[in-house]
Amino acid sequence: MEIFEALILGAVQGITEFLPVSSSGHLVLLQRIFKINEPVLLFDTVVHGGTLIAVFIVLRRDIGNILRRPLQPLTGLLALATLPAVVFALVFKDPIDRAFASATGLGFAFLITAAALGISEILSKRPGRPREGVTMTWLDALIIGVLQVIAIIPGVSRSGLTLSGALSRRLERDFAARFSFLLSIPAILGALVLQIKEFGGSSGGGIGPGPLLAGTAAAAVVGFFSIKFMLKLVRERSLWGFAVYTALLGILVTVDHYISQVFF
Repeated sequence: MEIFEALILGAVQGITEFLPVSSSGHLVLLQRIFKINEPVLLFDTVVHGGTLIAVFIVLRRDIGNILRRPLQPLTGLLALATLPAVVFALVFKDPIDRAFASATGLGFAFLITAAALGISEILSKRPGRPREGVTMTWLDALIIGVLQVIAIIPGVSRSGLTLSGALSRRLERDFAARFSFLLSIPAILGALVLQIKEFGGSSGGGIGPGPLLAGTAAAAVVGFFSIKFMLKLVRERSLWGFAVYTALLGILVTVDHYISQVFF
């Protein structure tokens, strides 16, 4: 992998990690387009460190509040929402690795994201006032956590499904976005720990330190602006545009995979 390719992939990671369009799916797709043969899962995990930096900067007040009062209800809700993905990732790590490598079903995964976004917007418009964050329950957190498990599949957006889950439960839109982004912290840290443990002391799966650093830096800078953009968009607009985009992308990828076979 060249540094230029790493910068592009890192920037794409920074954008798509927080936009509900699937960062992993886009990285797998771009890997096929650029014909990059190195393991994309390692690169995907490492550049997630860049997006983690962006989360810490943008949500520093929310994170600081949790650190000052670690026993507050929000901490427990974040932990409960994280638990299903942790268990699934530990039990099914090998199938997850194969899914990243093969890209089988990538188009269908994008379509799952599109469906989730559309359904969440419909359910969020039910009569009645949105629920404030303080009313969030353990059931809300568990539903969001189960949806995050589905998002382990490349092409299914983690931010998209967790945000969809929160909106479907009628949680207030600004809180739903912040909870989704806060939930990315343990998810990214967990992935980093697992990958560092696996690749520590090795050559990094064939990807040099230069591309990894370049991709991480690009992901951090672009991720910062991506989070700011999404917080404003979720408050003021709907997610239908992302639903249409991921639906069209899913159709194109599926057609290419089974018919034209230009990239797959």
